Amino acid sequence: MRFAAIADIHGNDLALRAVLDHIAGQGIDRIVNLGDCFSGPLRADRTFAILKDLDIPTVRGNHDRYLVENPVDTLGPSDAHAHGQLDAAAFAWLRALPFDRVFLDEVYLCHATPQDDDVYFLETVDSDGNIRPQVMEEVERLARGIGESLILCAHSHIARSARLSDGRLVVNPGSVGCPAYDDDMPVPHKVEVGHPRACYVICDKIDNHWHIAFQQVEYDNMAMSDLARDNGRPEWASGLKDGFIR
Repeated sequence: MRFAAIADIHGNDLALRAVLDHIAGQGIDRIVNLGDCFSGPLRADRTFAILKDLDIPTVRGNHDRYLVENPVDTLGPSDAHAHGQLDAAAFAWLRALPFDRVFLDEVYLCHATPQDDDVYFLETVDSDGNIRPQVMEEVERLARGIGESLILCAHSHIARSARLSDGRLVVNPGSVGCPAYDDDMPVPHKVEVGHPRACYVICDKIDNHWHIAFQQVEYDNMAMSDLARDNGRPEWASGLKDGFIR
């Protein structure tokens, strides 16, 4: 069983196209999507056009949920920008996304954790706003009740994996389209992956063991950085330029 997992596209259609081309170049024809597809000051409409035609297993991200559940006048700037670009078909597509799902009877998919679409699975944020790897006892607790041998999550945009005591593997593929962001929950903090490349992961089951290969793909990130700046989001422009918020 060999497939690719993508996540956190955030309206970056150029990064998504580059990743899809890279996946095809590996001879892989099965892909799953872990959500947060559109939110950002980029091109949600073009991103939806790609995803609609792909028709791949997808779960709902927290920002996907905000777009369909929250009144427009309460949305943050990234969600509001995406909302203004999406049509009725895109909103119907978002409303139909499940919170979680099982892929090919062996892989559990969620956006953040099995309990909550807005909580980090493999990371934690301390009171000073520093983001750190989550202690394994808490990862084990969050994975309780999930029987599949591979658990895929996203949300933090950080490519990372952790093997549980019973052999199950938890994997975050990183972000296709947003290498740095700031957030105010649970406390103000920044996530900076330190490079601008588009990320995804290849999952391959060989002799009953999962083999994970994290991928980084070059694309015209400066075009998207310039677009974010033109749309009044200098922090996004910085993150897309080099993976840091300056």
